[in-house]
Amino acid sequence: MTSFKEIVTKAIIGKCKKTTTANFEVECEESPNTVLGCWVINHAFSGNTNHGKVNLNGSYDVNVWYSYNNDTKTAVCTRKFNYNDVMNVNLKNNSKLDDHSEIIVQCLKQPTVTDVSIKNGLVNLKVEKELGVEIIGNTTVKVAVEDDFDDYEEIFDTEMEEELNINIDKLDDNYLDNGVNN
Repeated sequence: MTSFKEIVTKAIIGKCKKTTTANFEVECEESPNTVLGCWVINHAFSGNTNHGKVNLNGSYDVNVWYSYNNDTKTAVCTRKFNYNDVMNVNLKNNSKLDDHSEIIVQCLKQPTVTDVSIKNGLVNLKVEKELGVEIIGNTTVKVAVEDDFDDYEEIFDTEMEEELNINIDKLDDNYLDNGVNN
């Protein structure tokens, strides 16, 4: 007979990813003539829950290498940018996002400068990144269980059968009474 049991376990109850693009202005010490290069370093991020949604908080540094003084000198300007993204993660099987849910945030595409220009002495940057979120929570799994199944293999000892080879017809029916009275 088969019955079902429920097992409570931790599993991924929600998963999503989000690509964001942000525009920044960087003011350098000198008025830049040409941008020679841009790169993003020191990307750090974390996630937490807030009213059923996931807040992603992070920061990164943007380095801008530029020329100035009619392209005769160069310098590097570094600025730190903070961000806060909100993700509405769809949860599976009527799961609930609560304080016991574990949030795993992964950077699927590192922040990268996709466009740069100089306008009115400021360096304008466009930075693109992609973050993924997995929510780990309790879920229930139903499994089929066979209640009457005995997986032990029965072994018969053949030596014992030979020793116990007694003729039942020769047994005294009162053997217990005879032993107690004597």
